[in-house]
Amino acid sequence: MDDLVELPMFPLGSVLFPAMPLPLRVFEERYLQMLKDIFVEEPAEFGVVLIERGHEVGGGEHRFAVGTVAQVMELAGGDGFVSVMAQGGRRFDVVEWFDDDPYPRARVRLRPPLVWDEVWRDRRDEVEELVRTTMARISEFEEQRWSSTIGLADDPLAALWQLAAIAPVGDYDQMALLRAESVEGLLDAVESATNDAAFTFDARGL
Repeated sequence: MDDLVELPMFPLGSVLFPAMPLPLRVFEERYLQMLKDIFVEEPAEFGVVLIERGHEVGGGEHRFAVGTVAQVMELAGGDGFVSVMAQGGRRFDVVEWFDDDPYPRARVRLRPPLVWDEVWRDRRDEVEELVRTTMARISEFEEQRWSSTIGLADDPLAALWQLAAIAPVGDYDQMALLRAESVEGLLDAVESATNDAAFTFDARGL
């Protein structure tokens, strides 16, 4: 991929991180057309951005300008829908939105990948312990999307992004994590957001 590319876009009500799976159930005609179009060339990819205001279905939503490229890994047909399994890849900044006809499209600038250094191994392990401990505490009282014992990738950078994705924080905090400019910045952001989540949880007295 060049740094500046045009991508079909799929605005969602959740944040997609690099190295994370994205299961979708596609039934809107515009996104069914998008799937047909992206399979003209390989790899089949589209961009995912978080919806700031509005809804996933019907269009007209306001979107954040930072997102993640999703690569389609599996595709299966259903009764009136298509099941998609994609995976998050490189991050991007939206430079320009095009008309939504027949589906959202944008010109994006791909962000350079973060660079891992083993100097961050011990710090990453500490942050992982914080995230898992906080997840376990909160899960005793509230249902969580991810288990505190979920496995992470062997690749250290992929595992770090996955750690950011499973941290028990809200969408807006996740957007701050997605914008990280360095491994150190991402570790700091995950630690800070998780501590804030723990403080808020404790303040509720559950």
